[in-house]
Amino acid sequence: MPEPPRPAGIAKRLAGMCYEALLALALLAATLLLPHLLIGAFLHRVASPLTLWAQVFLTLLIYFVWFWSAGRRTLAMKTWKIRIVTRDGHELRPAQALLRYLLCWPSLLLGGIGILWGFVDSDRQFLHDRLAGTRLISDR
Repeated sequence: MPEPPRPAGIAKRLAGMCYEALLALALLAATLLLPHLLIGAFLHRVASPLTLWAQVFLTLLIYFVWFWSAGRRTLAMKTWKIRIVTRDGHELRPAQALLRYLLCWPSLLLGGIGILWGFVDSDRQFLHDRLAGTRLISDR
């Protein structure tokens, strides 16, 4: 009988998050910064802050929901040998990946409270994972 998957440690998840932030910045530079610089330079128009924030939110939503669904993994997750699964160990459905994405924003933006939660949680899960019914495990 195979042994159950090991939860990914907090240090490993935090390192993965740092790497993921660098990748997300590169993605945003390619999909947000460059097009808006070109539009500004050639059409002499500037997007409103609301438009820019909506584009950031939607770009990251597409990126993360795509990679978290159906067993796919981001480059950071592959590098750090982390997989995201449901509480039962199954691959995430797109709706569950979307829920996790939406819960990540307040978890991070409210002073990182959702990350700090992992230090007091009985299973060492971040708050957004606890609420979304997901967990990060170490890949073998």
